[in-house]
Amino acid sequence: MSSGTPDTASSTSYSLLQRACRHDPRAWQRISDLYVPLVYGWVRKSGLQESDAADIVQEVFQSLAARLETFRHDRPGDSFRGWLYTITRNKIRDHFRNGAGWPGAAGGTAANVQLRELPAESSEEEADQLTADLARRAAELMKVDFEQRTWQVFWRIVVDQARPADVAEEFGMSAAAVYQAKSRVLRHLRRELDGLLDG
Repeated sequence: MSSGTPDTASSTSYSLLQRACRHDPRAWQRISDLYVPLVYGWVRKSGLQESDAADIVQEVFQSLAARLETFRHDRPGDSFRGWLYTITRNKIRDHFRNGAGWPGAAGGTAANVQLRELPAESSEEEADQLTADLARRAAELMKVDFEQRTWQVFWRIVVDQARPADVAEEFGMSAAAVYQAKSRVLRHLRRELDGLLDG
């Protein structure tokens, strides 16, 4: 966009999560773009092949669409990622319980071993890395909501950690304009991602 401000659909006071609950297709697309790679990675860690993993990811997002309005993050320890992980783990278990993971009958020793060996929730260090990866992916997805120069200024300061004075000189802007650009993008990202990136 040329205005340097978020577009109309993204500039409401609602987060992506709230808009997805209101069946906004753009919000759903962004949540999918953000979380499908993560869910796919969890499923693949369970040892499933690509085709089975893709099927389970689809089942996870169908379940998410049906149950999103029940998600709450108003209590300590509640997180969207944790909730999504639980849905994913349950879908993987369903897959193995139904015998789809083995050529033989379900419920045997192999099935019990596989169910016990499903990946556990992330360690604190892995959770921090997941959050950082999700934040970076989210930022890339939302790049289109801003004028190119506004986005570049934000990226240079926040991601590249360049000094604001250097960025102002680089882009031929005042220091105040640089801070304003950075703040505008950060404000938009925080609003859009409210409830989505907590651990």
